[in-house]
Amino acid sequence: MNRPLEGLLVLEFCQFLAGPSAGLKLADMGARVIKIERPVKGDACRQLAIKNLFVEGDSLLFHTINRNKESYAADLKNAEDLEKVKQLIAKADVMTHNFRPGVMEKVGLDFESVRAINPKVIYGVVTGYGTEGPWASKPGQDLLVQSVSGLTWLSGCDENGPVPFGLSVADIMCGNHLAQGILAALIKRARTGKGVLVEVSLLESVLDIQFEVLTTYLNDDGKLPKRSTVKGSGHAYLSAPYGIYGTADGFIALAMGNLTQISSVIGCDISDLYIDTDSSFRNRDELLTLFGRTLKNRTTSEWLSVLEAEGIWCADVLKYEDAVKHPAFASAGITQTVHAGSLDLLTTRNPVRLDGEKLYSDKAAPRVGVSNDLINQEFNL
Repeated sequence: MNRPLEGLLVLEFCQFLAGPSAGLKLADMGARVIKIERPVKGDACRQLAIKNLFVEGDSLLFHTINRNKESYAADLKNAEDLEKVKQLIAKADVMTHNFRPGVMEKVGLDFESVRAINPKVIYGVVTGYGTEGPWASKPGQDLLVQSVSGLTWLSGCDENGPVPFGLSVADIMCGNHLAQGILAALIKRARTGKGVLVEVSLLESVLDIQFEVLTTYLNDDGKLPKRSTVKGSGHAYLSAPYGIYGTADGFIALAMGNLTQISSVIGCDISDLYIDTDSSFRNRDELLTLFGRTLKNRTTSEWLSVLEAEGIWCADVLKYEDAVKHPAFASAGITQTVHAGSLDLLTTRNPVRLDGEKLYSDKAAPRVGVSNDLINQEFNL
């Protein structure tokens, strides 16, 4: 299929996760993404491994977010290399970087300098906390951003203390926001014919994904989120029955619903606790505990049969080993095979479908500088 961003040239001066994940989204949509990397070592993410898993000398993590790209090795402190990079910039549609504030200014690749080279360039910048303010020089690392943004006080039980997410939520959300900003900038450029500066930060992205709870906090007399004391509670601001409960053989999740109906269906008397609408939150912990005792008496499949028949929102709680075997997983077609040297890697595809078609790509992440000769020749560098 013809992808919407085919013909778009993106130069990616980014390392680790946030910026490269945006580049991955653009590449999946058809853009040609060239990573500008340090000679030999390349993107530092090449050596940032999860569980010490490496493929063809690079971390499996690097492969997950840098497939479908090319690599051009250049030392930005070397005058000859820098001149070649500037020639590439002159022909690019988009360039992105996540260097610390001030770094690109030193090498003459800040927005104003780049716009002088290419007046129509879309210039994307990823920072940890913005380019100004008291945290501008603070390391923009995922766990640190989760910690200073309030996010870690939303999950888990009240007695657990702060609980971080088990994935790089700040990086991935910021990458999504960068991709969104670049697409919006491309539309603006089409109207104005001028380049656009796109700026995102890990902090602002993590604050944005908390918009529902932050808005509640800011408009509720500054009352802090109140997590439940009951294990499995699902949301600091939501009433019972929202949460995950143990069953006779596993777990079941209950979302929002009519408490009277749910209690009747599962045979749980809550009349002493559910007096009015406000009591569903006021007595949340007691209600969660009472539901938990009742749901423990039957298996998950038995409860699902009973609850789903009544239109009550519920779900099995699956581990990866069960989720990936489920027919719904296969129906989504979310996995794809990427050919990395002599190995075939299973990974996820882009979640977007265009005109009913899923976006697959089997091109592996590039080796450092593997495209230098091709690019030098193609662009006469």
